[in-house]
Amino acid sequence: MLVIVVENAPPRLRGRLAVWLLELRAGVYVGTYSRRTRERLWQDVVNNIDQGSAVIAWAAPNDAGFSFETCGANRRLPVDYDGFRLISFMPPFPDWPDEPDQPPPPGTPTEHR
Repeated sequence: MLVIVVENAPPRLRGRLAVWLLELRAGVYVGTYSRRTRERLWQDVVNNIDQGSAVIAWAAPNDAGFSFETCGANRRLPVDYDGFRLISFMPPFPDWPDEPDQPPPPGTPTEHR
């Protein structure tokens, strides 16, 4: 099984994915294909994502039971921790203070904090 999730993807890419996969929700595609087909679909996503972002996850014979890749601008970065892949979150705004009790700079949205 494989899952591809796209954000801000161009319509031509969404249409291409819809030909091969079932679109469960807007931008969420699911299917069961071979490794070769999965890699080809992912290459299409990487080549055509433009300003959007995407993640692909598939069943794999490892401790987690799945593996994943990402592409495009995103706050979530894959990291390897002793052979186990995890997600690291980048801070939403680089100008936020290090001290949590200090308010963010004026005009900075605080809903992500």
